[in-house]
Amino acid sequence: RQSGRRYNLFLKRRLRIDKRHESKDSIFFRDGVRRIDFVLSYVDDLNKEWEKKLERRKEFESNLQKAGLELETEDKKESEDGKIYFVKIHAPWEVLITYAEVLNIKVPIRENDIPSTVENPLDCMLAPLRLPEKVMHPEPDYFTAPFSKDKQELYLINDESTFFSPSMRNRIVNYILTRCPYGTEEGKKKFGIKRLLNNGTYSAAYPLHDCQYWKKANDPNCDNERYTLYMEWARFLRFYKEQPLDLIRKYYGEKIGIYFAWLGFYTEMLFLAAVVGLICFLYGLFTMDENMSSKEICDPAIGGEIIMCPLCDRECEYWRLNTTCQSSEYSHLFDNVATLFFAIFMGIWVTLFLEFWKRRQARLKYEWDLVDFEEEQQQLQLRPEYEAKCTQKKKNPVTQEMEPYLPITSQAVRFCISGTTVLFWVSLIIASMIAVIVYRLAVYAAFASLMENTEKLQPVRGLLTPQLATSVTASCLNFVIIMILNFLYERIAIWITDMEIPRTHMEYENRLTMKMFLFQFVNYYSSCFYVAFFKGKFVGYPGAYTYMFNRWRNEECDPAGCLIELTTQLTIVMAGKQIWGNIQEAIVPWICNWWGRRKARNNPENLYSRWEQDHDLQTFGALGLFYEYLEMVIQFGFITLFVASFPLAPLLALMNNILEIRVDSWKLTTQYRRPVAAKAHSIGVWQEILNGMAILSVVTNAFIVAFTSDMIPRLVYYYAYSENEDSPMSGYINNSLSVFQISDFPDRNKPKLNREDFVICRYRDYRYPPDHERKYLHTMQFWHILAAKLAFIIIMEHVVFIVKFFVAWMIPDVPADVKAKIKREKYLTQKILHEYELEKLKERLCQGDKRATEKEFIATEGRMELSRAM
Repeated sequence: RQSGRRYNLFLKRRLRIDKRHESKDSIFFRDGVRRIDFVLSYVDDLNKEWEKKLERRKEFESNLQKAGLELETEDKKESEDGKIYFVKIHAPWEVLITYAEVLNIKVPIRENDIPSTVENPLDCMLAPLRLPEKVMHPEPDYFTAPFSKDKQELYLINDESTFFSPSMRNRIVNYILTRCPYGTEEGKKKFGIKRLLNNGTYSAAYPLHDCQYWKKANDPNCDNERYTLYMEWARFLRFYKEQPLDLIRKYYGEKIGIYFAWLGFYTEMLFLAAVVGLICFLYGLFTMDENMSSKEICDPAIGGEIIMCPLCDRECEYWRLNTTCQSSEYSHLFDNVATLFFAIFMGIWVTLFLEFWKRRQARLKYEWDLVDFEEEQQQLQLRPEYEAKCTQKKKNPVTQEMEPYLPITSQAVRFCISGTTVLFWVSLIIASMIAVIVYRLAVYAAFASLMENTEKLQPVRGLLTPQLATSVTASCLNFVIIMILNFLYERIAIWITDMEIPRTHMEYENRLTMKMFLFQFVNYYSSCFYVAFFKGKFVGYPGAYTYMFNRWRNEECDPAGCLIELTTQLTIVMAGKQIWGNIQEAIVPWICNWWGRRKARNNPENLYSRWEQDHDLQTFGALGLFYEYLEMVIQFGFITLFVASFPLAPLLALMNNILEIRVDSWKLTTQYRRPVAAKAHSIGVWQEILNGMAILSVVTNAFIVAFTSDMIPRLVYYYAYSENEDSPMSGYINNSLSVFQISDFPDRNKPKLNREDFVICRYRDYRYPPDHERKYLHTMQFWHILAAKLAFIIIMEHVVFIVKFFVAWMIPDVPADVKAKIKREKYLTQKILHEYELEKLKERLCQGDKRATEKEFIATEGRMELSRAM
């Protein structure tokens, strides 16, 4: 029986080879002429929904043919697993020109004769970073105009089969698929491929890659753009090369092209921030031995003689200050004078980045024919889901046509549900953060007791203090909670955005973006905000500590300050997110594709068809690019909002982004089906989010320098309280620690053991000693420091904001040469169109067309003269 099965399988393969000798790795119909613009697939499963799905498919495919599309079906016997049908779709010339006019697609009318900009004298030095000219500029630059069926002879139509690029063709077919009806169910008209995919009528819908990524196609008509992208862009060994943005745009569309342009520009700008941050870090490293604070803490005669009050109630013991020697030395790496400089520098860097990106974006808009683009006709039109769910209609005041609308009452109810859901999830994040804080408070005593009583941990006590151990474990726990909440909320955000029924695609993306960003902002940054602005600020003092929920004593900062803990928190969350993100983006799709293609590897390559190869890849969904932007914007927040605590953050981001560009390009080129091309003239609402974060970063960094670092207290001591002219910072540690009389401890706080019968202990604050008439009240130095902190915040914010706005005013959003080129191209395009109309009018006059009057001829010539004058 087994040998019989093998013989049948051999006959089946033999039959397929005899039936068609040529390779099935093709992007054309069986005739080898008509190009496959889109593929639909489905499984003919015999369940209770089978007949209904069959009816929907028949109706849908019939309506596609009525719309002018040509279909060719591959029987399931031809598929690799014998289960999947493939419907190949071709858009003929008549369909393409009809919908090119509807979608206002711009096409070439004449080769651009505007001379290119003057060559950069540094080009010879940058030659190793350049790609071949054919890769960077795969097609000539043209003057373009919106397509019109009535003016076909105006356009440079050399070959109808290649006039519209594959990305344009799949945009047009996708437009038809999303609006094609397939019947009436429950009294409502149903349409659109998205609904058919959701209800299982079809299993997939996708355009084809033009070839395999690791080798060129045998077909001479194939452009092999995927292969070129893989060889020149998607391999990590090309990390130092520029990106072929024009080829990316041509193959994937402007929307994906603008993302990679932004990511590349962001990475280039990070190089400057990373270099300055590294210099600031090295300054801290080289001046560690000169830091008077850590010297005094580590000195057995000073820090070894200072007895600190217990850090928790009852269980913790008195401890000597010099046990935090190593952590205080490491704290100086990030808490030094360079921190202030770097915080101000990053405030200006953010402005330079955003302003120069606007200029880069303006240049791309000109080069990619997006100057007059108003977020694309397709996006300005109603979403199919909106049209399907909104049964009521009203007249559009602009077009005077009846169109569906959602009543105000329905909108209000949906927004209330949506807002309540978002608030609930944000509250859930805050609750989880409070739970992590409670964890920190609860386990601190355990760590302190463990390290005090375990002999094996004695050698590392100087480095691994109870504060640091608590901070590291809490940061790891917080990161795990962040990942879990992210996973759950993503699905909730999509559900509530769908429920709101946004009118257009742009509206849908903007609403989803704001929901996701708000959640991610609170989720990722809340723990950093806690450490930066709340930890150690509301502690009280020995004998009168403050408690959370009247049970857990609030955390204190390390004697060297809270900045090192903020650095730890930031490093774990930022690095953990980047590592996890790369695993998710690269390794998971690769494993899924490897598993999906395991059967196909046993068969001849010429039987593994192009549509089956792409079917076995992962889907790059409509929100695929959204997640890429979100990941980078969250990273942007880490390197701007809290950069004063960690100057190496831009360097980490730079290294990640160099990898990110190649990972994103690799997975898009090799692991995902080809996305449907879409247009975009900017990064959209993300630009506003980046602007908002840039402004907020100035405030957060000013507060971090003032309240989280020890810079202001040190400066106040240096200029106002130091008594040693030769060494102004000597005595600072003793000055920053207040005195507490141990006999004043209430029973709740008093340690169980006082082995050495200490009389006093010290704590971090500025309060009067127990023998003063204003016992344990704040000293004048405390108020001087507070006033200095507030003054510093006001001065720093105003200085940085003034510089930011001055830089933004000095740098125009659109380069002067681009403005000139736009005006020149508009003039020449109008001139070409007017000359064309004049020629057509002359022909009509010569042919005796009575409608082409002499007045019409004069008016056309006059319009040309007016255009020249303008």
